[in-house]
Amino acid sequence: MNAILPGADDTIAALATPAGRSALAVVRMSGPKAHEIASRLLDPWRPTPRVAYRASLSDPVTGRLIERPVVTVYRGPRSYTGEDLVELSVHGGHVGPARALGALLAAGARAALPGEFTRRAVAAGKVDVLQAEAIGDLIDAESRVMHDAALSQLDGRLSRRIDELREAVLHVEAMIAYDIDFPEEDSGPIDPSRVQEATAVLLEALDRLLATAAAGEVVRRGARVVLAGVPNVGKSSLFNALVGRERAIVTQYAGTTRDAIEAVVDLGAWPVRLVDTAGLRATEDPIEQLGVAMTERTLADADVVLACGDSRSSLGDAVTAAGRLTRAPVVAVRTKGDLVAQSYESNGADTLVVSALTGAGIGALQARLEALVQVRVGDDWRDTPLLTRERHRAAIARARSEVGAFRDAWSSEDASSAVPVVIAAVHLRAAALALESLIGVIEVEDVLDHVFRTFCVGK
Repeated sequence: MNAILPGADDTIAALATPAGRSALAVVRMSGPKAHEIASRLLDPWRPTPRVAYRASLSDPVTGRLIERPVVTVYRGPRSYTGEDLVELSVHGGHVGPARALGALLAAGARAALPGEFTRRAVAAGKVDVLQAEAIGDLIDAESRVMHDAALSQLDGRLSRRIDELREAVLHVEAMIAYDIDFPEEDSGPIDPSRVQEATAVLLEALDRLLATAAAGEVVRRGARVVLAGVPNVGKSSLFNALVGRERAIVTQYAGTTRDAIEAVVDLGAWPVRLVDTAGLRATEDPIEQLGVAMTERTLADADVVLACGDSRSSLGDAVTAAGRLTRAPVVAVRTKGDLVAQSYESNGADTLVVSALTGAGIGALQARLEALVQVRVGDDWRDTPLLTRERHRAAIARARSEVGAFRDAWSSEDASSAVPVVIAAVHLRAAALALESLIGVIEVEDVLDHVFRTFCVGK
């Protein structure tokens, strides 16, 4: 890919690690003048690639010592960006890394934009756009399964699958090329049934990949599990018990939670985004009314709802209210199980009794959640790469729609409605373009801007 980058000829520099107290920090500089700038600031300067050594870094104006970094030099195109690149490992903290970066900028480098290092890697053909997104997902991963999915995508698994589908589209295009070039012939060298068969196989493959979007959404964002019920029945205590630390305020006063509180936790094979909500009840408090309204909207978007109650009455109210506000599976959870007499009979066979205080029943609740999320995700994702972003799903859906339109046009048995093959082939070209936009075979600047807008500076 040869996308034109903003300031592509500039030499850029940035911190590659977060500012703050740490053992080490990394400062990166990439571009045509990276080695020349480094040679003026470092003593000694050793341009041997991929050999780490210790040097002194001086201020370009005063000549005063700033740091004693460990220096690693890379020569393009054998670097992350495909350009000449220098990495300085300096002592962590706020002041030292900032002064080291300031010296590079004062000597002629420009501060990098968010994601500019990786965008240059895409332009140099080091990674494609899908792999660049995977780098961002690795940084943002909040669960083990998201981290694993990002590693798989960075390894090129999804890119290779997209490329295979693109090649399949081009194969169908090649089979009908004779009919396009020689429309006066009665029949080309390819039996039409072969075109139909290849198209059917392609559609099936696109459908299988599309089916992974549900799993991909769960992997990326976590299954949305909403705790709902009337106030002061132990929702926030249960939330904290599932999270493993206090995130929600727990008091004896009703209506404490006024806003939705979220946390992502690993429960078995899947990440879960727990959402603690304001209690569902009629209230005259305008602030609490806003919280109740938000709870109702949150329930509408839930993947699973935990209807919580500390008595038969409150539990029944919670189950009824949740069933009215969501289409997601509703799990009845009897909270404050440590206060329940041994003779307590649940509201139904599916009711779980838990205690946030003692931990009783928490394991069974986690197992129930894992099973429900598995049903939400399905099993289609296991043998194919995942579509983890809406951009992925939309592009595959567009390709699938275009291939389907080609099939309908090509296989029309009604001569009066038959579409000329050159027109039908337009759908194949559109399908190929949709797939190419995913991996960056074509230049799509607005896609690149969207991908790198949320990247860290220095990555």
